[in-house]
Amino acid sequence: MSQLHIRPVRPTDCPLILRFIRDLAEYERALEEVEATEAQLQQLLFGDNPKVHGLICESDGEAVGFALYFYNFSSWLGRLGIFLEDLYVDPAHRGKGAGKALLQHLARQAVTEGCGRFEWNVLDWNEPAIRFYESFGARPQSEWVGYRLTGEALERFAGE
Repeated sequence: MSQLHIRPVRPTDCPLILRFIRDLAEYERALEEVEATEAQLQQLLFGDNPKVHGLICESDGEAVGFALYFYNFSSWLGRLGIFLEDLYVDPAHRGKGAGKALLQHLARQAVTEGCGRFEWNVLDWNEPAIRFYESFGARPQSEWVGYRLTGEALERFAGE
């Protein structure tokens, strides 16, 4: 049985993080949508005021997965929450506990920091991920519909 280790991302991890992002996007059938660069990751994760945080899961010293997250806020709870932006485990290492280890690490962090929520999104067609999340008690939030402004629509609306 291999030993899993979760650690915070380091500045030297940016090429690895970008590779994992691209691998995740390919799995989600959206590789052409990835615009992120190593320089952007460097600034967002390690700049003067980091807005994004990350974890690397290693198995016997080899990076096998990652998680990127940020803090959000619930006005109703009056507490911060953790929003998991990306979770990815290399296909060769799936089913060995890396994804669960990353999620449990973040759940423990949320509890330790007094967060009121730990949330993420999953594509509705990703049945393996849905079954995995529901296996430990996560439930879909079907009463909320997500909306997004991007690209020209975002710029047009901001300019009104």
